[in-house]
Amino acid sequence: VMFLLNIEDAKSKEFMQAWGKIGDSIVVVGGDGLYNCHVHTNDIGAAIEAPLELGGKPFKIRVTDLFEEMEEEHAQREAQMGAASKRPSAVSALPAVECAVVAVCSGDGLAELFGQMGVQGVVTGGQTLNPSTAELLDAVEHMNSQQVIILPNNKNIIPVANQVNALTKKEVRVVPTCSMPEALAALVSYDPEAEVDANCEAMSDAAKSVATGEVTQAVRDTNTDAGAVKNGDWIGLVRGDGVVAIGSTMVVAATQLLDQLLSGKGELLTVITGNLATARATEEIIAYMADKHPGVEVEVHPGGQPLYPFLFGVE
Repeated sequence: VMFLLNIEDAKSKEFMQAWGKIGDSIVVVGGDGLYNCHVHTNDIGAAIEAPLELGGKPFKIRVTDLFEEMEEEHAQREAQMGAASKRPSAVSALPAVECAVVAVCSGDGLAELFGQMGVQGVVTGGQTLNPSTAELLDAVEHMNSQQVIILPNNKNIIPVANQVNALTKKEVRVVPTCSMPEALAALVSYDPEAEVDANCEAMSDAAKSVATGEVTQAVRDTNTDAGAVKNGDWIGLVRGDGVVAIGSTMVVAATQLLDQLLSGKGELLTVITGNLATARATEEIIAYMADKHPGVEVEVHPGGQPLYPFLFGVE
């Protein structure tokens, strides 16, 4: 269930708590009385009634069957990998929308999460594997829409994505997302029935509201503003600032990074776990947040991305 919501700021946390009782993958972002809201739930009525009971007014309500979307996403990904498909074409397999979204990501969990949030096409790529313009163009051409948004989700892919519009008869816009958390925030503002420029503006504004960080392991010795880094150390990175945290374990680096990200305002932390993240490490980070930053809501999503056990987004 997704909608825009007019509600008093003081009641927004109570609203999120009400949703927490009926669903998961909760995203509520905004302020000054206007919020973008998203929840996975089997109780659609309760999801819509929750803000009404607090005096809120939801509008632009959209309800999506996640199981159908996941089946379509799986079918599309199988077709892209050369698997046999009984459907006549990828275009006819996708629902027609006014404006479609193609996103770049690595990790099965992220691909499914994007699909649940309305993404119709996923192109494999990331920090160490940038897709070509031809691959992005192919995904755009397979969309059942004449208007397409591309989420590159990496600064190195943005120039590649910007070339696609000139190579197709479709209208293509690029929301210049540099990370997966930015993409998730942008998708909360995505409206498949709105035209491409309106979507591009709304999604770009939403992406800009997110502070992002990532945890990875150093592969060589180096000196940084945060101190000396040894091969094998775990490091926390912030876009624009570089290395801001260094630790002997991924949890140490992650908690130092979170302190940096939350040094300003922050109400919601999105955690995307990669294939190197352990359940214990994730639990320790959640416990740290509850102890050191109790006022921040925490959402955890399994992303499955390589190399980066934790991606963080703070709103």
